[in-house]
Amino acid sequence: MHNRRTTAPTDSTGAFAKALVCLSPAGRRARSGQSPAGPRLRGGRKAALTRPFGIPALLAAAALCLVLAGCGGGGGGTAGGGTSAADEGTTSGPAYTEPTSVPVAAFDAAAATGSNGALIDASQTAKGFVGASATSSSRLKFQVIKGDVSYNYDLPSDGTPIICPINMGDGAYTFRVMQNTSGSNYAAIATTDAAVTLENQFVPFLNPTLFCEFTNSSPSVQKARELAANAQNEGDVVRAVYEWIATNVTYDKAKASQLADGTGYVPDPDSTLSSTTGICFDYASLAAAMFRSLGIPCQIITGYVSPDNVYHAWNMIYIDGSWVSAQISVDPDKWTRIDLTFAASDGGNTSTIGDGTSYTDRYVY
Repeated sequence: MHNRRTTAPTDSTGAFAKALVCLSPAGRRARSGQSPAGPRLRGGRKAALTRPFGIPALLAAAALCLVLAGCGGGGGGTAGGGTSAADEGTTSGPAYTEPTSVPVAAFDAAAATGSNGALIDASQTAKGFVGASATSSSRLKFQVIKGDVSYNYDLPSDGTPIICPINMGDGAYTFRVMQNTSGSNYAAIATTDAAVTLENQFVPFLNPTLFCEFTNSSPSVQKARELAANAQNEGDVVRAVYEWIATNVTYDKAKASQLADGTGYVPDPDSTLSSTTGICFDYASLAAAMFRSLGIPCQIITGYVSPDNVYHAWNMIYIDGSWVSAQISVDPDKWTRIDLTFAASDGGNTSTIGDGTSYTDRYVY
């Protein structure tokens, strides 16, 4: 398992530096979930990619993302607050079988290629991830590029590897380690190209990666298994995880204020579970760790929520069953948005957490 990072992808001002990605409601895709009976195939939806940024443009535009650390939540989609015991709703779907272990996403230095003290491991792209490691006296970034879309991540300069998702589907990718030369200028010190064919288009959202790290022994994984112990279908799994997080994790206003003017932030699912407090990114990361460990594809999305375009984080999940209550509707074989920060607030104050009516997806992890 790769080492946990202590800093998030940031630009020179400390804001997140990433490329624009929005989710399309069109298209279908298959995912497989492993069980003793063998793999299952399901329908699905693909992400549509728009408006690329190069490094300079990213550094200018990413200042908008600093407010992610201090966002008060969001709302909307189908998630409209927590559910009460009297309104847990109904679930349906095929019988659920819990995975016997979680996926492992590890940096393989022996399989990596590179130069100038930088290594890129593109040997496991079919599994939905790529890794990078480098040592340098200068600031570093790692780029994941497909076509004219680029994701940019901070790369530790002490050799600590990071694992990033292959989140733009099949096709030709370029991976680059970039070294700061001056100001906001970077130059490539290592480059690797790869023709990616994913095992299936859900694997990037089942793995532990940079913003959602977990192992088979992680407390968040153990808690998820406890919650899903009596699940009859994937709708039961979603309901159990959703209700537990919404009921037990509280929004940390002090942390939000502390991070509002700070540098980038990387959430830790186990820390959020232990403290039972967090900001929107913590809610999304914990939910993703729990769902992914239980075999349910879960995306971490960052973007904007109405009415004041607050920068925020939430999740998209994909199940083969359903969960329908007065507050939420998760349908089978389609991506459904859930916003645990909004659910935990039970609506709250729309001036600080959004009004639950409009989301603008920006980045997908």
